[in-house]
Amino acid sequence: MAHLEHANITVRDADAFADTLCTLFDWRVRWSGAVLGGAGRSVHVGSDDSYLALYTPKAGAGQGGDTYVTRGGLNHVGIVVDDLDAAEARVSAAGFVPVNHADYEPGRRFYFDGPEGIEIEVVAYA
Repeated sequence: MAHLEHANITVRDADAFADTLCTLFDWRVRWSGAVLGGAGRSVHVGSDDSYLALYTPKAGAGQGGDTYVTRGGLNHVGIVVDDLDAAEARVSAAGFVPVNHADYEPGRRFYFDGPEGIEIEVVAYA
């Protein structure tokens, strides 16, 4: 069976974005360094099984349009947690605003606009 290993996202500051995700979700930086050809920097942050590759181009990252109407746009990143209430407390303590709380099959969830305005869905299935 196949499983998702990683997704690669272009951001303005890969290190700062990775630090936030480590704080919120107890993740760790798996690798960081220059990308092939010196075109920028990448930070891989997550767990042993999966991660986000956060990429900052050497020339800087620009602002795109509404991802929900752009083909190939990133709409949100979904992160599974064991304790949704504890995760929401960490998200709030870090200054982010949890919204769109929902409880429907197969779990409870909320969303927030994370670093650089990237929407993050946090879900618990227990």
